[in-house]
Amino acid sequence: MTTPDVQRSRTQGSGILRTAVRRNVGAMAWGTLLMGLYQAGETAFPIALGLIVDHTMRHRSTAALALSVAALAVIITTVSLSWRFGMRILQKANTTEAHRWRVRVAACGLQPVARDTGLKSGEVLTIATEDADQTADIVEVVPMLISSLVAVLVAAVTLSLASLRLGLLVLVGTVAILSVLSVMSRRIGTSTKEQQARVARAGAKVADLITGLRPLHGFGGNHAAFLSYRKVSQQARQQAVTVARVNGLYAGAALGLNAALAASVTLTAGWLALDGRISIGELVTAVGLAQFIMEPLKLFSDMPKYVMMARASAERMALVLSGPPVTTPGTEHPAPGGDLEVDGVRYGSLRGVEFRVPAGSFTAIAVHQSRAAGELTSILALSVPPDAYEGTVRVGGRRLAELAVGSVREHLLVNPYDGEIFAGTLRSNIDPSGTSRTVAEAVEASLLTDVVALHREGLDHEVRDRGSNLSGGQRQRLSLARALAADSDVLVLHDPTTAVDAVTEQLVARNIARLRRGRTTVVVTTSPALLDAADRVLVLDGGVVTARGTHRELLATDEAYRLAVTR
Repeated sequence: MTTPDVQRSRTQGSGILRTAVRRNVGAMAWGTLLMGLYQAGETAFPIALGLIVDHTMRHRSTAALALSVAALAVIITTVSLSWRFGMRILQKANTTEAHRWRVRVAACGLQPVARDTGLKSGEVLTIATEDADQTADIVEVVPMLISSLVAVLVAAVTLSLASLRLGLLVLVGTVAILSVLSVMSRRIGTSTKEQQARVARAGAKVADLITGLRPLHGFGGNHAAFLSYRKVSQQARQQAVTVARVNGLYAGAALGLNAALAASVTLTAGWLALDGRISIGELVTAVGLAQFIMEPLKLFSDMPKYVMMARASAERMALVLSGPPVTTPGTEHPAPGGDLEVDGVRYGSLRGVEFRVPAGSFTAIAVHQSRAAGELTSILALSVPPDAYEGTVRVGGRRLAELAVGSVREHLLVNPYDGEIFAGTLRSNIDPSGTSRTVAEAVEASLLTDVVALHREGLDHEVRDRGSNLSGGQRQRLSLARALAADSDVLVLHDPTTAVDAVTEQLVARNIARLRRGRTTVVVTTSPALLDAADRVLVLDGGVVTARGTHRELLATDEAYRLAVTR
């Protein structure tokens, strides 16, 4: 039974293929013309040979032979040039179209509002690369299909002029071959789609393992993780073997059927020549066409397979491109420099959290349970849609549900405790857009100055993928510098100093308070240094705010707080 999601994927996949064809109709037309000329020239070669044999045997003229050789040279030149320029046009269109779809899928994945696709990031990566390339193949497949048809028709018409029986044999044989192979190509499409899905799952597993490689090594789970990946990869391998088996069967059947047709044409032509119904020149033409027709027949018979593969890839792309957004954002914009208010929020372990952070203040939230800290920051970062939790979050006096996601993220920045580090340089990680005016201040405040001073290149020092050439404390300070350099109206930091020593932590806390003075800042932490630097501390315990005050007031009056934050 076909589910609605599968049916929508098929419909959208067909639409993607139509869009690809419509955008490249000009290049496809020129490519079809040139490749049709190439196939016609290929087919004309044995025809010319037959005519030369007949003409030479009748007239035995040296001049006529020289003219015939010149005609062959023209045919060969036409074949060479038409192939060269035709393939150049088609491959340029193919690669350009693949680029468009890769960018489209990437842009879809980077939209402020995530889409409900049910796919992991590794799967989306596979769709944005392999599936985009295979979908774009339709731009090249259609002209090749038409040009191959031209060759088959030219051969059939030519043979019909010599003997109607030979022409009908080619036409009927071609229809029979395509009928058999079209049935087989459906199996290829189904198998290929499953293989692509399994390869994508294996890619997603690899991405997850690489992200968690350090923790896995830490508790000795790397071997179990390897076995887990091996199992997923084995499933992809088994499906690849199935696809290869089906492809091999398809290729073998196509080759056998094409060879049988060529042999039938050759034997029939030989019988007709012996019977005196066709001339020797026509026999040469028939035998030559029987050999040359193998190539267009092979191309012609391979096309259904590539069409099915392109369609399968297009349907997988449709899962990303047509996935509904996880939420419908508003269109309003928060007031600049506004406050932050959380009113009765219930989500996960949060049991009715209520607090207000006045504009321009520095507030710390001491959360006793790490799960609650993660859930609170996820809500503020819009990782949890507003309709997925109870209560209200207001920024600048407006509910998050009423605000445009892009404008919220320009106004409110949430920096997670495990902020991602990208391959590039220190500068590109701190200021990805290249527009920040506070890079130097952010570097100084996060005490990243020692990392910059260590290297001759300074801020242009190379950072490897995921910051593998930096220590844990350096990566954390680099992430903090990026958050500070953004200079947003409201900044939320989640445990920004857990990987640094106590002295560095004390200095960083003071620097954050100094740099963010007059800007709304929230730090979710149990760090005494950050708690002491804050104007006010909120205690979140058991999913609710249980106490308010300065760090020192709470140390003196709240035993649970003192035990939780002193170290």
